[in-house]
Amino acid sequence: MIGEMTTVTALWWAVIFSGLYHGINPGMGWPLAVSAALMERKHSAMPKALAMLALGHFLAMIGILLPFSLMIFLVEWETQIRVGAGLLVIAMGIYLLINRRHPKILARIHPARLALWSFLAAMAHGAGLMLVPIFLGICAVGADETGHIAAQSLMGSNVTTAFLVALVHTASMTLAGGVIALTIYHWLGLKFLSKTWFNLDVVWALSLVLVGAAGIAYALMGH
Repeated sequence: MIGEMTTVTALWWAVIFSGLYHGINPGMGWPLAVSAALMERKHSAMPKALAMLALGHFLAMIGILLPFSLMIFLVEWETQIRVGAGLLVIAMGIYLLINRRHPKILARIHPARLALWSFLAAMAHGAGLMLVPIFLGICAVGADETGHIAAQSLMGSNVTTAFLVALVHTASMTLAGGVIALTIYHWLGLKFLSKTWFNLDVVWALSLVLVGAAGIAYALMGH
């Protein structure tokens, strides 16, 4: 019992830290929030921009997690589903390592459509896939090993968990990105941003491979 509590706590912290990690990454949109505030010259523009970015990111997370929440009720196939999800995440990470180009479609979206931009950016960069092994691990912690839980009850529980994971992750992302955006807008300025711009694409891709491998390992070990 204590072991399960420790595992689920660690997985929820992984949800939070992955959100903070996504928020720090400029590829998830916080520079657009700074840009919106500077262009409109209104303090209220930044919270609105961050809210739109958060909405798009949340919808992307749900779009990825919900199908897996509906699949996991097949308790007898739980390990195979988790291994398959891990392999999918690893494949995405390897693809991003090979293909470093920024998706062209993102450059064609009007800056005012931040929610749409955020949704597509999260999908294109595999942000939702990073959560899948963590989410499946959380669902597995409370699963009945004998497989006698009613499928409808289990499915309902996992759908709720999917929304909670997406919500907690998005809140963490918005907090991290918002702090950076506010700091640059109010104190550091665009000159600092241009001089200290950092690219996390390689780290992002490697982290996908790591998360996918960890998900497979935990699935095979029965955690």
